[in-house]
Amino acid sequence: MKQIELVFVPGPGIGHLESAAEFAKQLLDIDARIAITILVIRTPITPDVDAYAESLDASSGNRIRYIILPLVDPPSLELLRCPENYVTVLFEGQKHCVKEAIVKHVLPGSKPLAGLVLDFFCTSMIDVANELNVPSYLFFPSTAAFLGLMLYLPTHYEKFGKCFDILDPDFDIPTYTYSVPSRVLPTVVFDKEIGFECMMKHGSRFKETKGFIINTFVELESYAVDVLVSDKNNPPVYTVGPLLDLKKAPVVEHENIMNWLDTQPDSSVVFLCFGSMGGFEPTQLVQIAIALERSEQRFLWSIRQERAKDKFGFIDGFSNLDEILPHGFLEKTNGRGMICGWAPQVDVLAHQAVGGFVSHCGWNSILESLWHGVPIATWPIYAEQQINAFEMVTNHGLSVELKLDFRSGSSILVCANEIENALRSLMDKGNPIRKRVREIKEKSRKTVVNGGSSYGSMGSFIDDILSQKLP
Repeated sequence: MKQIELVFVPGPGIGHLESAAEFAKQLLDIDARIAITILVIRTPITPDVDAYAESLDASSGNRIRYIILPLVDPPSLELLRCPENYVTVLFEGQKHCVKEAIVKHVLPGSKPLAGLVLDFFCTSMIDVANELNVPSYLFFPSTAAFLGLMLYLPTHYEKFGKCFDILDPDFDIPTYTYSVPSRVLPTVVFDKEIGFECMMKHGSRFKETKGFIINTFVELESYAVDVLVSDKNNPPVYTVGPLLDLKKAPVVEHENIMNWLDTQPDSSVVFLCFGSMGGFEPTQLVQIAIALERSEQRFLWSIRQERAKDKFGFIDGFSNLDEILPHGFLEKTNGRGMICGWAPQVDVLAHQAVGGFVSHCGWNSILESLWHGVPIATWPIYAEQQINAFEMVTNHGLSVELKLDFRSGSSILVCANEIENALRSLMDKGNPIRKRVREIKEKSRKTVVNGGSSYGSMGSFIDDILSQKLP
């Protein structure tokens, strides 16, 4: 029986590592002829990734080998003005470490190296694959539509000779059903100094790989997937999502949260949670609180505790909510509302009491909400979340629009009336979005089992890598 090994190089951050690890697990579940090594690159801006990788390693039962690489000569933190460029420069500087780890830990093994599976921030590692004379594959942890945007960037520059401007008219980007307003594009593509060029260079290298592996499913993004597949200049497209870690370790407040949800009526609670870097300033928290009080909705609101702005500018939360939230808010909402720090998001979304999700629209969070049939009200904050929100609201009609163009660091205040209206719409049992989300829930679960489209796509990927001639 032919056996092979794949090496994964995931991108920075837990979200990238989580979906890559889930893809690795599912490959192994389908075919025992595959061995997988995941190389984890440390970054000074994601210190929690090491511990997360170690927890994945401990829970994998030796099915997947995790190697945490040493952090060698990271770039100056001054480059963090553009985080995407900082990470790109850091990964470029780690090519030698990645190659050395493969030569030392993988090549001497009994299974031949069949390829490198690379996150979209790791396109510099295509050079490593070429040097080792093995194929590379792009692992894209976001949407097929956003992959299309990345591929479009060189075309945009060739046509206009510059980056995007937030005041530009709408753009026709092939993978989006409707024209895309500039205001919902990721912040990085407005950066004329380095950000746009950085992302454009990544996008221009994608087609050097032997396949696009995307954390999505055809039933959700049929239009975007069809566009990617129909472009004969693209390599094969493998839609393998939704890739979800549904068995995350409990957080400290897990028992209290779940016990409280157990006391609430079905589909009555709106869950507000904004990701690992989704903090708000006190003035914005006040507006959310006013909206929650006025709307009379039951709620579970994740606000990180112990306010601290670290050297990278990330806000970690607040130590005394009484000093921040409106006077009497906690007393008035006692019984119908709960505030927590870190929330066990997957378990919360799975609970029958939860009927709506106010989310930052990170792709993993969107997939989790669809898997559990919980509709979203969109409140994007950073990265590609604005265009994710646009796609969910406009292309698919699967989310309530709260905001599409909010950005971290913005001076814009989202007022209580706007939030209240979105909450009422989200929790309205007659809103047709709720029916569409329930339908896509069923489709998302069917796609990953034998006979489903994503299951079949994984099989096609396995067949392709096993059929190639290896050095």
